[in-house]
Amino acid sequence: MSETPAPLSPVGVLGGTFNPVHYGHLRSALELVQSLQLEQLRLMPCAAPPHRETPTCSATHRAAMIELAVAGEPHLACDSRELRRSGKSYTIDSLMDIRRELDAGQSLCLVMGCDAVLDIATWHRWQELLDWAHIVVIARPGWHLPQAGVVAEWLESHHLAPEVLRQRTAGGIVIQELRPLAISSTEIRNLLGVGKSARYLLPEAVLDYIKTHNLYEEEPHFMNFEIS
Repeated sequence: MSETPAPLSPVGVLGGTFNPVHYGHLRSALELVQSLQLEQLRLMPCAAPPHRETPTCSATHRAAMIELAVAGEPHLACDSRELRRSGKSYTIDSLMDIRRELDAGQSLCLVMGCDAVLDIATWHRWQELLDWAHIVVIARPGWHLPQAGVVAEWLESHHLAPEVLRQRTAGGIVIQELRPLAISSTEIRNLLGVGKSARYLLPEAVLDYIKTHNLYEEEPHFMNFEIS
């Protein structure tokens, strides 16, 4: 009698502008890999965000910086598929594309922050997301998930324990707490825009790339601590 093969480790995908990628992104990504036992977490730069202005820094540059940032870490990777598509970068299209590449029994996890969940009902075909993947919500201090309404009902009806992720390929929502790092891409862009150092906020290789390509030299001179 043959043994039943062990469930495959899930693959995660974390979308965003990554403008630029920094240690807040990278540390959260690695902690997710370890806590959820992911085979890999892919950082997927959004080429043309549907709900915000397209960054002045090109998607090609942003993907190149991710490649530099994750070099040498086998559990993290850059997924640049949205750069190869025209039009707005809709997450549902990327999930369907990735699902076709995975083994039939392998879980796919879409990672998003609490801030994104609050606006999830405005996403293109948002109610189909769970047909293709699980959703892992990063719980950050100061953020609260909705307590009433269609999104609250959606979260409650699909809540899943983390250990069940590998037993189903899609359909559940996991709430995961992570250690926050108060670093933001906006902060980095503004530091660089006024000629100040952003060292130790992001990998040295990424900072060197920014300097080589003269990125973020004329950014607006205001500060906030939104992780983006």
